[in-house]
Amino acid sequence: MRIAIAGGTGVVGSYAADAAEDAGHDVVVLARHSGVDVATGSGLGPALDGIDVVIDALNLLTLRGSRAEDFFVTTSRNLQAAAARRDVKHIVTLSIVGIDRATAYPYFRAKLAQEKAALEGSVPVTILRATQFHEYPVQVMRFARRGPVTFMPRFRSQPVAARTVGEHLVRLAADQPGGTHDLAGPEIHDISDLARRFVAVHGPRVRIVRFPVPGKAGRQLRRSALLPTDGTTIDGPRFDEWLASADAKRIQL
Repeated sequence: MRIAIAGGTGVVGSYAADAAEDAGHDVVVLARHSGVDVATGSGLGPALDGIDVVIDALNLLTLRGSRAEDFFVTTSRNLQAAAARRDVKHIVTLSIVGIDRATAYPYFRAKLAQEKAALEGSVPVTILRATQFHEYPVQVMRFARRGPVTFMPRFRSQPVAARTVGEHLVRLAADQPGGTHDLAGPEIHDISDLARRFVAVHGPRVRIVRFPVPGKAGRQLRRSALLPTDGTTIDGPRFDEWLASADAKRIQL
């Protein structure tokens, strides 16, 4: 099978590419460095020639909900339109567990809009909703770092390794299209605690300022909006196992 991966150089997308190659699939990474810009559609059509399945693992780190929504809706529509023209049979879209229960947070509303845009197209879509990644605290700390200080929101999650998410995306790509699937890791943690544990093991020395998420969004998170519900697939590794792995060691804060 020929699989195209949008966001194939990102945290999850790169693991999806590895998993697809390990499973014997032919992989095409959709990235600007290879002449494909999913946000503008430039180069997208020719890149999907002969593709059976598209995995959408695109991501955008931003605090602006409008920018996130514009990005996710535009890229989803561009993928749908180009995939339909090239007779692609299936799109697998990566989303987030609990976004329909935490709608006060602009980024989650943007991801809901992405799901809607993907499902409105003519190519059948499977959605994988995953909890925050084990890598997520480092991403936030890097984004929010100001010299020797970084800021970290406090909320509970049941995080899952990005490698595990990539593997599940590939399994869904090889399956019949349709439906929404939830995926989480084995343990519940406060995300800010995981940030401290990562720094304690892998450094660098940085002061982590933890803060509660304010307003309605914070209330939704405190009500466990982002935790998995019954029927969620649980898959490891646990955070401590991941923390000792090569995947954690290669991350730079």
